[in-house]
Amino acid sequence: MNFMATKPPSTPTAPPVVRPARDDGGSVVLERRTQRTQPPKMHQVVMLNDDYTPMEFVIVMLQEFFAKDRETATQIMLKIHLDGKGVCGVYSRDVAATKVEQVLDAAAKAGHPLQCVSEPVE
Repeated sequence: MNFMATKPPSTPTAPPVVRPARDDGGSVVLERRTQRTQPPKMHQVVMLNDDYTPMEFVIVMLQEFFAKDRETATQIMLKIHLDGKGVCGVYSRDVAATKVEQVLDAAAKAGHPLQCVSEPVE
């Protein structure tokens, strides 16, 4: 019984090295230019003040959707209350739109008229 191969495996041969022909000086070489893309335009999420949404609810929204600690959330809530609006965070356009939708959905489910908008940062 012969289970082994009858002849040893052959070693693969390396492909021949092709050297480019000598340049006679008439060639044109193009330089590669790196393309720079602009960073995405940032958008700020702004909460608007109203007379019906409880301050505590605004603080919870800032903590839950914008990852603010209690003290920072309270400061932003007071700015919203006193100035009529306050910036909750600055994000790319898609992330800012998602944050606005999350806040509006949560406010609607809780029965509060809280308004939140996204606007480009200047």
